[in-house]
Amino acid sequence: MIRTTALLFLLPMAAFAGGTLEGRIVTLNVETWDTPGEMILVSQGRTVKVGGDVEFGMGPEFRTPGFDVVPVQVEISPSRIEFTYGADEGQLWQTTFNGYVLRFVTECALIEGVRVDPAFTTMAITDADIRTDGMALYINVAGREYGPDQRLGLDLSVGDCLMG
Repeated sequence: MIRTTALLFLLPMAAFAGGTLEGRIVTLNVETWDTPGEMILVSQGRTVKVGGDVEFGMGPEFRTPGFDVVPVQVEISPSRIEFTYGADEGQLWQTTFNGYVLRFVTECALIEGVRVDPAFTTMAITDADIRTDGMALYINVAGREYGPDQRLGLDLSVGDCLMG
């Protein structure tokens, strides 16, 4: 009886435990800047709850003359994020930072580590192009080629934060 009670007590806690991006609230923005805080472009943020298929399908917003969002699909799984591009091809604008910012709603350091998956990734990007502040992930793709043959896969180490 004690074991049954203990298991029933632990199961609801496990449903709220971290270690996964599944069920998390996240906002994605495209940001472009040469000097931090002096934005050339900030896309309209899109916020979703992680789960299921593709979380984000971004495209042109026609808000900033001369700059726009390159069409990209972003799929998030429990400890992985994949970026894939459509039929359009080109080179992303070269600036100090031109990339994706994913901000997770949490009160602790959710992202403990991240690395590029070289087996999946065809985009010329390295771990040095990625940084995290624990709750946000910054992926700098400035100057990189994009198109239907380009993709980026990131494997994440996710903290044990409570769902918020």
